[in-house]
Amino acid sequence: MFSKIFSSKAVPKDVQSALLNILKEYRSSCFPDGIFAISSTPEFSKDGDYTVVHLSLPFPCDGELDEISDELTKSQGFSVIIKPKYRILPVRQHSLQGVTNIIAVTSGKGGVGKSTTAVNLAYALMEEGSTVGILDADIYGPSIPTMLGLKGKKPTSLHGNIMIPLDANGLSAMSIGLLVDEDDATVWRGPMASRAFAQLLNETRWPGIDYLIVDMPPGTGDIQITLSQNVPVAGAIVVTTPQDIALVDAIKGIAMFDKVKVPVLGLVENMSYHLCDNCGHQSHLFGEGGGVATAKDKNIPLLGQLPLNSDIRQDVDGGEASVHKNSTSDIALLYRKLARNVASELFYQLDTRSPKTADISISDE
Repeated sequence: MFSKIFSSKAVPKDVQSALLNILKEYRSSCFPDGIFAISSTPEFSKDGDYTVVHLSLPFPCDGELDEISDELTKSQGFSVIIKPKYRILPVRQHSLQGVTNIIAVTSGKGGVGKSTTAVNLAYALMEEGSTVGILDADIYGPSIPTMLGLKGKKPTSLHGNIMIPLDANGLSAMSIGLLVDEDDATVWRGPMASRAFAQLLNETRWPGIDYLIVDMPPGTGDIQITLSQNVPVAGAIVVTTPQDIALVDAIKGIAMFDKVKVPVLGLVENMSYHLCDNCGHQSHLFGEGGGVATAKDKNIPLLGQLPLNSDIRQDVDGGEASVHKNSTSDIALLYRKLARNVASELFYQLDTRSPKTADISISDE
């Protein structure tokens, strides 16, 4: 694949063999069957003092590849870096231009940190190596403009009917909160809200993004069902807290997506624990193990457990998501792992290239 660009002659065969043997044995949640189950054999090249491994992969995972590179460097005694080329394809056919895959972020009830999770997930997917947009479908409470530092700004229009999304540090963003006063949106009835959202989705010129994160309104009522049916969503994630009442509503959210035939990629347990700044002790203020048990009961992955942390709230209140503020902080690394889990689950569950895709054979008998 890369042989026309990179010459493998610069890297000795024994070095290539040693690196290949280690990579073949590597396993993780992103690579449960190994890296080469979803990638062709890599090419090798030299870049100064670095031995470069060139991989083609179907989902973004820069953070994990950096970790693997560090381990290879330590074990081999020379500098190794993995340079990926991502080939992200649509897992569902749709007519929306400029978008490869749409991922809905939802919650059964408000107050569980759904929008905060959506924003940080979007930035985390960017940090992992993909191009991303975010669409605020929370018509009644559009908070994305505030969280992205875009409050008061307006998108431009192309030919009077096509809107250009705003840029938030590389993230393409669109929200009803950028077009109308927030107080006007809160009194809209269902059909009016649905029409407004359809316009946002279909009349925005998305700039060729790998993933569009859709921040859905909380709840499981008619508006949520209508939006889920009208948007060509590839997969959905459900955000909850460990609290019993939140888990009950999360189960309703999972059932809603089942009803409209949208695959649920997994569950995110937000506010899973509080980490003491002084001693590092974990306190489970909203209960413990609820997300794990619910995911197991519904046979869906638990994509991540995120802490209750005042910095996360302060960052989004100030218009700067934690992941963008410091992409290597402990909090950002948790979101980046969540992003890898979301992207890999989308591939493994739904992409026809996935090793989990069933082979169909036709018999003459």
